[in-house]
Amino acid sequence: MYVIVEIAGQQFKAEKGRKLYVHRLQGEENSSVSFDKVLLTDNDGQVKVGAPVVKGAAVKCKILKHLKDDKVLVFKKKRRTGYQKCNGHRQYLTQILVEEIVA
Repeated sequence: MYVIVEIAGQQFKAEKGRKLYVHRLQGEENSSVSFDKVLLTDNDGQVKVGAPVVKGAAVKCKILKHLKDDKVLVFKKKRRTGYQKCNGHRQYLTQILVEEIVA
C-alpha cells in the first residue's frame, strides 16, 4: 500500500517504513507528526483519487533528525564582459519515517 501525500507544498510517495527528506518541519526530533493532505491511495490495485484530498486518510510519521542538504552552487557568467559571480546555499531538511498509513 502506498499513498501520495502533500508535505510542505511538495508531493511525496509514502509507504510504511520508508524514510523521506522533506523541507524543514516544526517539531523536535523523535516526535510524531501527522499529514492529512492525502491526494491518492493505492491498496493492492484499488486506487482512490481525492477531489482534492481523500477523506479520512492520513499519514503518521516520526521526525528522525533535522539536517542540511549538500551545497548547491549557482554560477553566473556573461561572456566577453568579465562578469562572473558564484553563489551557493545549503537547504534545510528534515528526515521523517513513515510509521502508519490510515486509509
